[in-house]
Amino acid sequence: MGRSRSKVCGIDVHKKFLVATVLDRRGEKRTEKIQNSLEHLLQLREWILAEQCEVVAFESTGEYWIPLYDVLEGSVETIVANSYHIKWIPGKKTDTIDSEWIAELALNDLITPSRILKKEKRDIRALTRLREKLVNERTDHKNRVHKILDSACIRLATFFSDLFGKTGLKILKYILSGVPPEEIVRKLPKRLHPHSDAILDTIRTQLSTQQLIQLQTSVTMIDLLNDRIKELEQTILNELHKDRRKLQILMSIPGIGVIGATTLLAEIGDVNDFSSPDKLTKWAGITPRVYQSADKLHTGSITKQGSKHL
Repeated sequence: MGRSRSKVCGIDVHKKFLVATVLDRRGEKRTEKIQNSLEHLLQLREWILAEQCEVVAFESTGEYWIPLYDVLEGSVETIVANSYHIKWIPGKKTDTIDSEWIAELALNDLITPSRILKKEKRDIRALTRLREKLVNERTDHKNRVHKILDSACIRLATFFSDLFGKTGLKILKYILSGVPPEEIVRKLPKRLHPHSDAILDTIRTQLSTQQLIQLQTSVTMIDLLNDRIKELEQTILNELHKDRRKLQILMSIPGIGVIGATTLLAEIGDVNDFSSPDKLTKWAGITPRVYQSADKLHTGSITKQGSKHL
């Protein structure tokens, strides 16, 4: 920080539009509002290059900054600012538009750039986050199944460490297909034979039409999500084939399996970007808060300012 620039562009990013302000050292400025579409982003890039801006700065607002970053990357120095950090820099006047304020900060080199992964790394991270979303969706359906069965006093979960394993799902599908309880029990694997009578008693309970519809929907979705999650996991592993050694190292840590390792690699990217372990843990938001009271230093809970996925 501390580097002086002659002309910059600050951009306020929104879902449907952008507000861009070109500002120079003499205080001359020009502000344009454009649509957030590829065609207009390309026009914005040409304008920025024609104005000979030394740097472009904008906040990492949701996912809306990514197309802008992809268009500008390699053409002009681009700074993606953390919205939290921008908010706490003092000096903004109430009547100053956001793009002008960002430009002023960039002109005086007062923005700490966010760490942006390369596009191929961002693509892998998008896959691991999609997997996480699908797993959460599957969990919602599993919880719904438990709720339906509990409301009908069908205590199948008592007999399975995982009701949604191979055998548990089969029993649910037999129930949905109208297979008689006695026949379902005869199809049980040998390890469940000691519980045959108890299982027979619990599955004799009749489910209402509405309960059957809900159960069928959730079981179908669980099957579908299982397939999609497996496909995603294989795709992620294929994409990370160059990082196989890193995956092995991470999986050598107790408690970290293949999913944890792929998520860590996807979220962190290149660990060599960090000069020390302390900087990595601070970026990840797992360092404790430190505050001073009188002459004593106190540590609190972790900051949680990093990736929630990490």
